[in-house]
Amino acid sequence: MKSLISSSVEQIPETLPRAQADQPSDSRCDVLVVGAGPTGMACAIEAQKAGFKALIVDKGCLVNSIYHYPNNMVFFTTPELLEIGDIPFTTALAKPTRLEALEYYRRVAEHYELQIRQYEWVKTVMGKDGDFRVTTTDRRSAVHDYRARKIILATGYYDLANQLEVPGEDLEKVFHYYRDPHPYYDADVLVIGGKNSAAEAALDLWRHGARVTIAHRGPQMHNHVKYWVRPDIENRIKSGQIVAYFNSTVREINEDCVVLKTPSGTVRLKNDFVFALTGYHPDYDFLRSVGVELSYEQLRPVCDPETLESNVPGVYVAGVIVAGSRTSEIFIENGRFHGKLIANHLREKMGGGNPNIPLDAT
Repeated sequence: MKSLISSSVEQIPETLPRAQADQPSDSRCDVLVVGAGPTGMACAIEAQKAGFKALIVDKGCLVNSIYHYPNNMVFFTTPELLEIGDIPFTTALAKPTRLEALEYYRRVAEHYELQIRQYEWVKTVMGKDGDFRVTTTDRRSAVHDYRARKIILATGYYDLANQLEVPGEDLEKVFHYYRDPHPYYDADVLVIGGKNSAAEAALDLWRHGARVTIAHRGPQMHNHVKYWVRPDIENRIKSGQIVAYFNSTVREINEDCVVLKTPSGTVRLKNDFVFALTGYHPDYDFLRSVGVELSYEQLRPVCDPETLESNVPGVYVAGVIVAGSRTSEIFIENGRFHGKLIANHLREKMGGGNPNIPLDAT
């Protein structure tokens, strides 16, 4: 008996394989969309209309970029050009506000019962066309696994600010996003940039009691500044209410001052806060990690212009990332149509969707 027991013990491995829990049914889908902005939502809606089960994952909240726009921002465009899913966008005035847009996209998400995983950061996309495996982490560092037949990347660009790459940029007084003017009352504020974000922030800060200076590397405010904002900012500069340094760049940021290189030489400005509103760019590293090739100069993802399928079979790109570094070429107004292009190709490739048929569990 003793020898029999010893023999049995010896056959037990030191570590036993842990039983794998069954994957929840909601972790499998036909189409997984990375990005819950208007374009990502439009892609999921069109996929659902085509009969496919769609899931959206975003590291932030629903339409995270719009949420982080300045509190009182007014869109340049009219509401009908922001519509997705054939849901009317009604507004009080001719141009919609940030708050109206947030409410509209929440209403669209509820109408289509979109499956959205907010605050989950996609870490890896593995597998192949027809059987992708996506891993995310949430705010509690918990890991989530998903299976999908197709992937749509609609990650936008607003999360990553263009860096100045100058000493002092990492100081707490430096911001790459602008939300509200109140904390900067009676302070010396430098706004870096010459486009819409910089012009609107400078005007808002000045109107709420900040002493505002603009530094821009161009010879004047950019010609893309909104037509109702441009004369306002130019008149404030002409009157001296807002000081502007054109053809100028920031060389150094210190706790109490900012050093500018100007056509007249080096200038040291007394300073309390800096808003570096110099634009944003897509997450190129993430695109490369998925295997998407980018063009050399403009960093555009390689894709079929008619279907938006990238060089990686089964992986599609949508929204502003299609334009690479030329982020001013694609907005909500035209990016929202990418969902229909992709959905049409999904029908061709998968022969029509059937959400009731699960993915192969092997």
